[in-house]
Amino acid sequence: MATDEELLARSGTDASAFEPLVERHSRALHGYFARRAPGAADDLLAEAWLRAYAGRGTYDAARGPVRAWLFGLARNVLAAHWRGQERPAAAAALAGEASSDPWHAVDRRLDAAAVAPLMRRTLAELPDVERELLLLVAWEQLSPTEAAAVVGVPAGTARSRLHRARTRLRAVLVPSAPIPLTGDLA
Repeated sequence: MATDEELLARSGTDASAFEPLVERHSRALHGYFARRAPGAADDLLAEAWLRAYAGRGTYDAARGPVRAWLFGLARNVLAAHWRGQERPAAAAALAGEASSDPWHAVDRRLDAAAVAPLMRRTLAELPDVERELLLLVAWEQLSPTEAAAVVGVPAGTARSRLHRARTRLRAVLVPSAPIPLTGDLA
């Protein structure tokens, strides 16, 4: 079985080599979009694959695996989608302002319904990169190194930002845990 990198390289001269990439990664990319823009996930997935196919020559293996490259493209497609709206639905939902809650699946898994609004607020208060790294690792099952490539930060930086985000969430989920001060998280 050919690796993603081999398939992408071959797709430059053989378009059919791109098809297995679509089959391998569509489910994960669709989930990424569905959790962030539920009503537009199908369209965003199609746009991401169009951009991936058109930009397949821009892939640089030195920057990370194909999977991380695809999620980086997906992130750019989502950002373009949100720029076309007044305010991203996911950001509004995180702040508890939208009636359509993309966090519904997460809420169902929480032990206590009372924790959900606090969890949403805590996630919304995280810096954008920390929140995105956390969601890429938790929801999309990317490794911290792959998530770092998606958001464009060094792997070590990603790991420290993930640690900070997890520490803040742990303080909310385990009320007896001390709440770290911002200066203590570096």
